Amino acid sequence: MAAGLANAQTKSLIPFLSEDTHLGVASCAGSSCHGALEPWDSSTVLQNEYIVWEEDDPHSSAYKTLLTDESQRIARNLGLGRAEEEALCLDCHADNVPDERRAKGFHISDGVGCEACHGGAVNWLGRHISGEADHSANLTAGLYPSEDPVARAKLCLSCHFGTEDRFLTHRIMGAGHPRLAFELDTYTWTQPAHAVVDNDYRVRKGDIQSIKVWAVGQAVAVDSLLDAMLDPKRNTDGIFPELVFFDCHACHHPMSNIRWAPRDSHDIGPGIPRIYDANLIMMRVLLRRVDPVMAGDLEAKSKLLHQASLEGYDAVIEAARGLKTATEGAIERFATHTFTAADMNALMGGVIEEGLAGEFVDYAAAEQATMATSAILQAMVDDNVITRTKYIELSGVLDDCYRAIEKDEEYDPRQFLAALQRLQGAIPRI
Repeated sequence: MAAGLANAQTKSLIPFLSEDTHLGVASCAGSSCHGALEPWDSSTVLQNEYIVWEEDDPHSSAYKTLLTDESQRIARNLGLGRAEEEALCLDCHADNVPDERRAKGFHISDGVGCEACHGGAVNWLGRHISGEADHSANLTAGLYPSEDPVARAKLCLSCHFGTEDRFLTHRIMGAGHPRLAFELDTYTWTQPAHAVVDNDYRVRKGDIQSIKVWAVGQAVAVDSLLDAMLDPKRNTDGIFPELVFFDCHACHHPMSNIRWAPRDSHDIGPGIPRIYDANLIMMRVLLRRVDPVMAGDLEAKSKLLHQASLEGYDAVIEAARGLKTATEGAIERFATHTFTAADMNALMGGVIEEGLAGEFVDYAAAEQATMATSAILQAMVDDNVITRTKYIELSGVLDDCYRAIEKDEEYDPRQFLAALQRLQGAIPRI
């Protein structure tokens, strides 16, 4: 993919903010479009994307979730009306564009439909159906470039973390909303496949390494966190800082489960909620390999952010501003880097070494580390760095890490550490 096209794509407005009209999922659901019951052998795309979305993709039932007793209880706890009528809920549980951008066939009850991710189709659908326009022309007409890692990360995190327009606060979680965990590459793989990444796909959309998706996702997550911390409309709640910026399990665990342990990356001591830094740890590993100078700056500024939490929230904001400056350019750095076999091996070793050094005593960090090692393993087999047989063997070892993080309130860092040690022993050196 040409650099100019990639840069144009990553500047696209997410569909929620674009002014294009949304036609509704029915516009994609014809049997000769994307509503075929089975994939077509003669087509360059599967043609059954709508059926897969409707039957297997949780996004299709996002609106229905708002109708449950649990969702209604959350809305009542927040002093709201019915969940399925409130913008606070609909903004992420549906394609909640303004009324003037909804065509006649649009239904809010369709949930997070096609255009919530691919953009309002009013300008690109006709040329898309005709088959006369290439992918570049569709993008120019308003199709959202979801294949681009930066664009995809910004799109997904706009709901799975939030933006200045919609944001999952600690108050919403206190009312009963589940904690959100997200890692771009893992969540891409666990969603029902909308496409087969074959030669035709690569010609149309580029050959994008899955490890790059992971790396970019980490950088955009850090950027989103820092943007929120620096936003006066989002960084406080009454006399408290916005607690969603802190590690949930620093406070939310049984009193009998004493988890605190020192970490070399900061020295704030026990009894102080730690700022959520799981993505920062992954960024540190990535930058040590890709840009050691930026890595050193990131590490120093991360320590200052943690230290600032002992001094006051004004100090935290100032430290966050410094960290934001230190990470400037990291997204583009990862997006333009070609990850080699040596890179993948070093990154796998780097993630494991962080754990062995005690950086994963917190559940959220262990969770991100597990998804990171899974993403790196997938990239290794995709790029023929390891054989399929070795991949299956290592995936079996990695299952121990997944078992260790299966239940967050029962997380035992020692169990996770033992799993990491087994994984370290099984990884071949490149």
